Amino acid sequence: MIGRLRGNILEKQPPEILIEVNGIGYEVQMPMSCFYELPNIGEEAIVYTHFVVREDAQLLYGFNTVKERALFREVIKANGVGPKLGLGILSGMTATQFVNCVEREDISTLVKLPGVGKKTAERLVVEMKDRLKGWGAGDLFTPFTDAAPADSGSQSSSNVEEEAVSALIALGYKPTQASKVVSQIYKADMSSEDVIRESLKSMV
Repeated sequence: MIGRLRGNILEKQPPEILIEVNGIGYEVQMPMSCFYELPNIGEEAIVYTHFVVREDAQLLYGFNTVKERALFREVIKANGVGPKLGLGILSGMTATQFVNCVEREDISTLVKLPGVGKKTAERLVVEMKDRLKGWGAGDLFTPFTDAAPADSGSQSSSNVEEEAVSALIALGYKPTQASKVVSQIYKADMSSEDVIRESLKSMV
């Protein structure tokens, strides 16, 4: 079981990073709520991981704190929710929003997330309401802010839009939906992370 990585970030391709630890590069998928908080490429990061072994793949999901990972593990315990869907859920809303949705039984907001239909949303509420009692919503996730991420170098507008669309598709949105919202959101000088953040906000 790989539970924690400490090393330098070599690549950032939302929602995945490549982090080098003692000469070995690990590909790690992260919720966008965690991705936004990462340091620049070339800088050191500590990532808490959840390791998934399937017949056709071995996958690492990464988080900035143990609490974030713990919430992810609770989410994927819900019937019909796998790691990919869990990644999309925790990218589409903050922990505070998710906990509030579950507590208020806010099905209408949950179904706006990629891959979450009415039955899945209902299961999340029913199965997680008791499990989330006692979780202080404020300390589950690093607060989700509108602060611009650190500059990782200039990108051309086409690259920014392509990267944002690819990230949204990886999180479970349909290609046509992703392309449409990105084209509406994108403005000059926005980074791909800015576009992804605003796109996710607009769809929840």
